[in-house]
Amino acid sequence: MASRRTLARRLESVADFDDPSVDLEQYLTPPEVAAHVLHVASLQGDLTDRVIVDLGTGTGMLAIGASFAAPERVVGLDVDADALARARENAARVGVEVPIDWVRGDATRPPLSLSSTTVVSNPPFGAQRGQRGADRAFLEAASDLAAVSYTIHNEGSQEFVDSFTADHGGTVTHAFRATFDLERRFPFHEEASRELEAEVFRIEWA
Repeated sequence: MASRRTLARRLESVADFDDPSVDLEQYLTPPEVAAHVLHVASLQGDLTDRVIVDLGTGTGMLAIGASFAAPERVVGLDVDADALARARENAARVGVEVPIDWVRGDATRPPLSLSSTTVVSNPPFGAQRGQRGADRAFLEAASDLAAVSYTIHNEGSQEFVDSFTADHGGTVTHAFRATFDLERRFPFHEEASRELEAEVFRIEWA
């Protein structure tokens, strides 16, 4: 796989959503964050010759990045048809090394029958009213589908992720921080831009 810096540069051409959904908490995963997550996954041997599933793929950032690690197969799953259209456009723009299967479906109940997969996901943090616990549903899907997963969560999620993982027979093996530089996106955002601290967890599932 390319170096973390090279991968981040490649992913800089991934285009954002035209009309992001507040209900789905659609944010562009920063190229630097995606490259960091995928670099760690590559070092752990979790990408090459593996089936990679990006749950809630959105713009396709993680799925596209994973294609450069010589995986067996890459699947990008999202419930939003417009997001999948943008992901396809981004894959064509960036150029992928392994074709990506773009699948429409609920990432919390993935319509997939796969084994020994690696799940990568930047799920909704559940910050919006009515969306509390959204990231939990993604973790539940990962626990059913994956041998190993990498998921991004809001800062302060360590206790929750540790508890959930233990209850579902998994083990958190790595945890590291990531910073999102977010520009004003929705009308209720009061600042032109802000830094959002997040946490990434690598989990091995039984």
